[in-house]
Amino acid sequence: MSTISTADKDTQQTLIQPKKKRLGVLIGGSGLIGGTLAHYFKTKTIDDIEIRAPSSKKLSIRDLNDIKTYLGRVRPDFVINTAIASIGSDAQLAYEVNYKGTVNLAKACGVLGIPYIHVSSAATLPAGENLTEDCELKLNSNLTNYAKSKLMAEKSLRFMGEKCGLDYTIIRLAIVYGEHDHKTQGFHRLFFSIADESMPFMITKKGIKFSYSNANKLPHFVHHVLEHREEFSRNTYHFVDKDPVELADLILTIRSYLELRRPYEVYVPYHIIKVGKYFLERLAKVFNWFGISVRLPPELMFLENFYQSQTLSSEKIRNSSYVDPSPDENIYSALPNLVVYYLSRWSHLNLIDTFSKNYFGENEVEEDFIHHPEKLLQEVHKNSIASFDDI
Repeated sequence: MSTISTADKDTQQTLIQPKKKRLGVLIGGSGLIGGTLAHYFKTKTIDDIEIRAPSSKKLSIRDLNDIKTYLGRVRPDFVINTAIASIGSDAQLAYEVNYKGTVNLAKACGVLGIPYIHVSSAATLPAGENLTEDCELKLNSNLTNYAKSKLMAEKSLRFMGEKCGLDYTIIRLAIVYGEHDHKTQGFHRLFFSIADESMPFMITKKGIKFSYSNANKLPHFVHHVLEHREEFSRNTYHFVDKDPVELADLILTIRSYLELRRPYEVYVPYHIIKVGKYFLERLAKVFNWFGISVRLPPELMFLENFYQSQTLSSEKIRNSSYVDPSPDENIYSALPNLVVYYLSRWSHLNLIDTFSKNYFGENEVEEDFIHHPEKLLQEVHKNSIASFDDI
């Protein structure tokens, strides 16, 4: 009769026990980056990682006690921060969300001894080409509230890593593109301006290039970073497509996709754009005198950047253990899906009406709702009395 040793029994029990799920907390889950990360972890890592994305009503990163209470109760294995205040926010909100919120989370992660993944921005970098992770703007009072707060956050994380042993990773993004962004901002603001034909001329000059970040690929990198802490801890990485893109060429490519005539290929010098911006700001104030609220897009603060290249080096991430799952995918290959998604969304929101029929064809229900509401009402009433078995 065979006997099983104690060591063998322990081995069997270890094999039988299911692998413990890791629990992560995601801050900023309602935005493009946060929403994409939340979707990835909830669909691709259901056996390994559970993610919680509390709203600002459940967890305010502006309140250190709120963070201590929430994380103390949940006891996560890692925290990812993608939350940002609007780029047009005033100094107080930018400071409290982008900077103090980042530091508050870092303090809590340091106490718990867990990794902290911080999503930052190329707004912390100067203009230039092939900028490495060591580059950064000089901190001064002339920076925008957004750039200043994001730069201060990066500096404090590095300080806390060096002095307090914080296990952090900073991921800098350039111009982000992707689907399911419910805000019209950044690249999508540019896309909207072209689709709405509100950009008559080229607001840039030839040869100006920028780096772009694919929101859909970022979750793969974040997951890899979490799995390889020793390699990625206390480091900053540029998560950008390998090749930068000339802004003028991208604008003209979008125009071609949409089969539009504008913007015309006439390049407007920055000094003229600057005068136009000043005029619009004064005009907005005049309308406000009459009780008509006019808010100019916050991206106007970055108009000067349209005339200065900013490309980020991706060499560091390419030399790491991370392997890009789709290296050939870029802003150009993503355009067909972006066009369909955003034109459909903006049409449904009545923000543009140029493409609703041309791109998506006639919608019978929509036509009935507009022209024959009584007919549609009777059909719905008829179907509503059917039994659930017949549905």
